[in-house]
Amino acid sequence: MKDSGKQIGEKLFALLSASQKKELAQFIRDYEAGNIPADVPCTTLLQRQYFIPSQADQPLTEIREGDLYFCLEQRLVTVRSQVIPLTVKEFEIFSLLIQNPKRVFTYEILLDLVWHENYTYYSRKAINNHVSNLRKKIRIAPDLPDYVKSVYGVGYKFDI
Repeated sequence: MKDSGKQIGEKLFALLSASQKKELAQFIRDYEAGNIPADVPCTTLLQRQYFIPSQADQPLTEIREGDLYFCLEQRLVTVRSQVIPLTVKEFEIFSLLIQNPKRVFTYEILLDLVWHENYTYYSRKAINNHVSNLRKKIRIAPDLPDYVKSVYGVGYKFDI
């Protein structure tokens, strides 16, 4: 069963930061007010005005939690200053979780947002394997917390 455009939009909207939600709201207000020229290609408009700021104007998306450091733009995760090499899927899972702390992501939503596939074609075991490998990699010492927590029968979340 395919998600409707509204369902996809709701999933994506939930992942936006507060500033991104404000930018999107401003875009919609400008669109509804007729302030967006019809003859300008949408991609040009979005790049110029709303969603793709110049890198010089924007700080990096960095998160620090104790010994853990995460940088989205550099695709970098370190623990106690040790670089943690993650696969593409491990990084995408971790990125989603760490940027939405304490929010539980179901297996189905993880498959949708990380694999971009309908969850009926994959098993939960694929996610479990990636998360297991991710946990092993980021817990380089026994005194470190388990950053990725299981929510039994539901999915995963980032929490300390």
